[in-house]
Amino acid sequence: MREVAVIGAGMIKFGKTPEYAPARMGGDAARIALEQAGIEPNRIEATFCGNIGNAPNLAQRINGEMGVSGIPAFNHENACASSSAAFRQAVLAVSKDIHDYALVVGVENMTVHIAMGVVGSGPLVLPHGANLEADNGMLMPAGFSLTGRRHMHEFGTTAEQFGLIAVKNHRNSALNPYAQYQKVFTLEEVMDSRMVSDPLTLYQCCPIGDGAAAVVVTTAENARKHTTRPVFVRGSVLTSGKYKASAEGPPRIEACVTAAQECYDTAGIGPEDVDLVELHDCFTIHELLAYEDLGLCPKGEGGRFIEEGLSDYGGEVVVNPSGGLLSKGHPIGATGVAQLVEVVWHLQGVCGERQVADAKVGLTHNGGGFGPGNEPGAMSITMVST
Repeated sequence: MREVAVIGAGMIKFGKTPEYAPARMGGDAARIALEQAGIEPNRIEATFCGNIGNAPNLAQRINGEMGVSGIPAFNHENACASSSAAFRQAVLAVSKDIHDYALVVGVENMTVHIAMGVVGSGPLVLPHGANLEADNGMLMPAGFSLTGRRHMHEFGTTAEQFGLIAVKNHRNSALNPYAQYQKVFTLEEVMDSRMVSDPLTLYQCCPIGDGAAAVVVTTAENARKHTTRPVFVRGSVLTSGKYKASAEGPPRIEACVTAAQECYDTAGIGPEDVDLVELHDCFTIHELLAYEDLGLCPKGEGGRFIEEGLSDYGGEVVVNPSGGLLSKGHPIGATGVAQLVEVVWHLQGVCGERQVADAKVGLTHNGGGFGPGNEPGAMSITMVST
């Protein structure tokens, strides 16, 4: 198999922009990535697009925005991990000598979802009967709140420690011009915001928004012809949760534990070597769980990890320098590639005020929906390095 590298990364500012057509959003992000890669659109041999609700053939329409046609175009839906799934397939296509240059785009316009010609607005809600847990009230905030409460019971974790994650991520987003929100909050403001599902307050939950991100992938050999700052893909794992795998034992997301270990084994790089992580903090509780599931700290010590500043600048690893889903935003189909863009930019040293110093190894963690038995519908872990 051929070694794969990212040579270009681009994204547009996240926010609420209902008038911004999804194909144009994706095309704008793609042009930024192509410009950074230093290649013309006609060099792209295949396009892989992650999106969940913006009409059929979006990859083809994004190609049209760039003036490209007549190439394979693949459209991926995997809930919040849609564009991570697209990225994995692009990596496999390049590594297996199917394509030499591939474009991966993640797009979502959540404020105006267009599906098969029917216009709706707001969050996507599963129809009754699609998921037993959801039918009985086990929506995302409730599920993570219950897990958080169990973590508090077993390990003494406090509500304030969860809140500190929101403080950190909002502070980081204030330095990110692409973030949907760029406002700093105190711990008191986070804890006093409206209660959503105890212990989760409003500022501990990710927002609805729109956005797009893109990366260009090619072989490591080709990469060196185009840039002096290639970022190499060391591991890309995508799996789904095993039924009730996390039902016994300490609170965790078993699919994350399994996928992370597979990625570490593939890359030959351990969690102690990671400089930054873009992590799926749809809720603060998810970030704290992921500290432990990814092996960044021992089980039960996530509260200490955030409280001692070990997941922040100056700590052991910088988690969500972008501001994460909590404040950078979470346009569902765009999130996985947007995480990769942020990590790639840090490894290239182009992040300005929010730059993680001497970053050489980065990891992305992206979950997608609930499967049966409250396990993730999808779990993606990607490792990249200079």
